[in-house]
Amino acid sequence: MLNTLEANMRTEDLLKQSQSLARELQSQQEELQQTNLELEEKAKLLVLQNEEVARKNREVEQARQALEEKASQLALTSKYKSEFLANMSHELRTPLNSLLILANQLGENPDGNLSPKQVEFAKTIHGAGIDLLTLINDILDLSKIESGTVSIDLSDLPVTNLQDYIDRTFRHVAESKKLEFNIRLDSTLPKAIQTDTKRLQQVLKNLLSNAFKFTEHGEVLLEMFVAEAGWSTENQNLNNAGTVIGFSVRDTGIGIPPEKQQIIFEAFQQADGSTSRRFGGTGLGLAISREIARLLGGEIRLTSSVGEGSTFTLYLPQNTSAKLPKRASSTPVEWIDAPRREINTPAVVDSPVPVLDAADGEYGDDRNNIAPGDRVVMIVEDDKTFADYLLGMAHEHGFKGLVTSRGSTAIAMARQHKPDAITLDLGLPDMEGWKVLDRLKDDPNTRHIPVQIITAEEERERGLQNGALSFITKPVEKESLNDAFKDIRQYIERQVKSLLIVEDDEVQRMSISELIGETDVQITGVSTAQEALEKLRGNHYDCMVLDLGLPDMTGFELMEEMRKDESLRALPVIVYTGRDLTKKEETQLKRMAKTIIVKDVRSPERLLDETALFLHRVQSKLPEPQRKMLEKLHKTDEMLSSKKVLVVDDDIRNIFAMTSLLERHNMVVHSAENGRDAIEVLRSNDDIDVVLMDIMMPEMDGYDTMQEIRKVPKFKQLPILALTAKAMKGDREKCIDAGASDYIAKPVDTEQLLSLLRVWLHR
Repeated sequence: MLNTLEANMRTEDLLKQSQSLARELQSQQEELQQTNLELEEKAKLLVLQNEEVARKNREVEQARQALEEKASQLALTSKYKSEFLANMSHELRTPLNSLLILANQLGENPDGNLSPKQVEFAKTIHGAGIDLLTLINDILDLSKIESGTVSIDLSDLPVTNLQDYIDRTFRHVAESKKLEFNIRLDSTLPKAIQTDTKRLQQVLKNLLSNAFKFTEHGEVLLEMFVAEAGWSTENQNLNNAGTVIGFSVRDTGIGIPPEKQQIIFEAFQQADGSTSRRFGGTGLGLAISREIARLLGGEIRLTSSVGEGSTFTLYLPQNTSAKLPKRASSTPVEWIDAPRREINTPAVVDSPVPVLDAADGEYGDDRNNIAPGDRVVMIVEDDKTFADYLLGMAHEHGFKGLVTSRGSTAIAMARQHKPDAITLDLGLPDMEGWKVLDRLKDDPNTRHIPVQIITAEEERERGLQNGALSFITKPVEKESLNDAFKDIRQYIERQVKSLLIVEDDEVQRMSISELIGETDVQITGVSTAQEALEKLRGNHYDCMVLDLGLPDMTGFELMEEMRKDESLRALPVIVYTGRDLTKKEETQLKRMAKTIIVKDVRSPERLLDETALFLHRVQSKLPEPQRKMLEKLHKTDEMLSSKKVLVVDDDIRNIFAMTSLLERHNMVVHSAENGRDAIEVLRSNDDIDVVLMDIMMPEMDGYDTMQEIRKVPKFKQLPILALTAKAMKGDREKCIDAGASDYIAKPVDTEQLLSLLRVWLHR
């Protein structure tokens, strides 16, 4: 019984356990089902998320591709824009070229058949053309900057040099508008700034031009100072600069409303862009200035109020290229009133400067007090203070003085008064000093006059190569000026000049001596480079004629040795060779010409002419055979007369203009309107002396045409002068590589073109 009961109880327990287990299993099964459902939901969600991620990735990839495409399109657009602007520059310059040439010819009135009013009209047309050319150059300048083809030429710029340039450029503008114009310098300014001088001058010129344009009453002020703040905080070039220089241009003009203060820095934008605006202009100046400021590592900031005026401030690092430590601690700014053009006299204030009254628009001088036998120096300088000082020094050294500030007047005075020497500044108000030097050296009546260049420009080799006696860079100390006047005096009083001939062929050496003559020249001849060096180091010579083929070393090696000696670097060296130079040798000579004057002379007449130039011989005092030889050489019409020239240009207006110019000099002109016709003309007329080749022509451009011409053996040495209006960076090199002998940019300067023709026709 008990066993049965126990068995029943066990059975019930087992039954209960089974039921509990079943319920638990059912519960777990339900949970498992729920979990499976949740996992299925999560899997579905994960699939959706993956699909979304994939979609997002596709969108990102599409966006990236779109951005790359946009960037590529932008780069292509920028390229097309630059090419368009360059080509448009060509299209604008081409008709402008003929306009300027013909207007200039009418203005000169060579036949004397135009009335004064008609001559005035022609000069007005020419002046308007020059203004248009300036605008085209601005557009091209902007395109060069935006396309990244502008290179920065860094040099140390003395602050006083910059002050002198600004004062000389804008003083007359202020006087004509009856405005106050002041330049103030921070007394803590460094003596010099390392930057691109021409670009900095361009920016300040743009800012000051605007200030004067928009100011009718009151003042324009330029302040140069050491800046501690004011530029944007993200400009790391300025933040990391050791010293920041500020240039503030303030005016009391019309001012600029706040909503216009950003757009004026955009190209072709002005504060008043309406058709009825009071002030003209294209709005390019500020856009160019902003980009140049960025190139120089700085920026321009503006503050302005309508009716009260504007202040444009240019911030630049003192040292553009160096990575300098953080700026020094702030120092108080002490302003000083900067004297006008103080640059010219900072080192010579220890001597009294004569005060002279102006006469007939020129400085007072000795022009009415010159007696026969007086030594006379003509001073060409537009800074009155410095001109007065030079006149005083001339008196101290026994000279009478003629003074002028204008290049055109200087040329006329030189012809009239025949001064014994000339001091020449290159920055003149009416024409470049280089053109004055060129005119003086082209005229047989003034060619012999020694010219001492005194200027702020750094182009010493160019000055010496063009016939200057010596070259002094401003600012200049009194001692240097004293030495210059002593050298001029000694040179003038030394009646016999000295010439060294380095030629190993005795017969050739003797023929050169006979050609040059020894009436006023003491000639020394040597046959080796070593003898030449010994003579040069032990004696003074005014010029040297050099043959390239010497027994102990080449002429190139001799010139390299001379370059190592400071006292010989300025000696004029005339390379006289009868053989054709290789391209490598020509390149080597051009490289040496940076420090030594090198002339490739291939005729006795040219040799006589070049030695006469650098020995400053008076042509009228030469023996009659030599005088006639030089007169024939320098007679322009005879030099160009009967020479045959081929003008290649697709614009008939240019052909007409060039033909009119060249026929005035008795040249025989052939023409072609494309490259293929040009080649045919050359093949039909193998006696063509020179070719003027336009570059941009349809079907076959000037580059291809020149390359084809050079493939013909008989045209290998034919002078080809490339004429292009495109004028982009690298164009000159591209023209030379294509076969051009030389290069000239449109609109063509007629004097420059005729000068190039003379040079190449002599060769």
